[in-house]
Amino acid sequence: MFRPRRLRKNETVRRMVRETTLRPADFIYPLFVVEGKGVRKEISSMPGCFQESIDEAVKNARDAWSLGVPSVLLFGIPEHKDEVGSAAYDENGIIQRAVRELKNALPELYVITDVCLCEYTSHGHCGVVRDGDVLNDATVELLVKESLSHARAGADMVAPSDMMDGRVGAIRDALDEEGFTGVPVMSYAAKYASAFYGPFREAAESTPQFGDRRSYQMDPPNRREALREVALDIEEGADIVMVKPALAYLDIISDVRAAFDVPVAAYNVSGEYSLIKAAGKLGWVDEERVMMESLVAIKRAGADLILTYFAKDAAKALNR
Repeated sequence: MFRPRRLRKNETVRRMVRETTLRPADFIYPLFVVEGKGVRKEISSMPGCFQESIDEAVKNARDAWSLGVPSVLLFGIPEHKDEVGSAAYDENGIIQRAVRELKNALPELYVITDVCLCEYTSHGHCGVVRDGDVLNDATVELLVKESLSHARAGADMVAPSDMMDGRVGAIRDALDEEGFTGVPVMSYAAKYASAFYGPFREAAESTPQFGDRRSYQMDPPNRREALREVALDIEEGADIVMVKPALAYLDIISDVRAAFDVPVAAYNVSGEYSLIKAAGKLGWVDEERVMMESLVAIKRAGADLILTYFAKDAAKALNR
């Protein structure tokens, strides 16, 4: 009689036959960078996460690096916003300076920059707005400018998150023309219009001042559409494709992994993080175990890389 429990008897044998393995190197750690010095303001809806000035972000990134987390993803919150998000492509903007400081302090750290306009626009939308509509092609032109400014600052990779049509191809072409052929593009290829982004709006100060983002982000009930979006981005030159959010879209991660032979990333988003933190604080769940089980689920579904606010905590658990 075959008894599966034989291979569950103790932690040693369970570890030996474990099918899915997490490593700190699987994680990308998102950081929110603000102006100033010595600033470290906790985000109320995301306990353990902070809006940080560049000097503090360097310290945080160094801590993550020491734990084996190889990469950070930068979001910038400028002092001034306008209707076209001009601070996003300012050569001396918050992200551009943060990239330079991080690469100077930690040359081996892999610095990825979020390419979008929502943190920089006065209206909070991801692009140029006219008569209440987000214009696709006019927005793409500005995303290209933003990507080039990040590459000039020394970013290792750019990650367009806006969901405008054609932006990956335009960014790839511009990077190549400027001599940045070695800078990869990680596209937010299947980004859904999700309620799980709620706490991020506070963190990035990017709540839309009118309407919502459902006219450009994907409709949550759609599964096949995700494969079309991913295919288009790969055709346009995306090196890595991302599914966002992660936990409510494990089927999408699995579909993308099965259909395409490129690295797949998944974003364990703010709402997913905050729900676990809140339940853990109330004593309703074992926070660390739920954290690790959730990250394993994302990896098991097919993600090669996981963008997560749990990066440092998970790395500490894995390093024990």
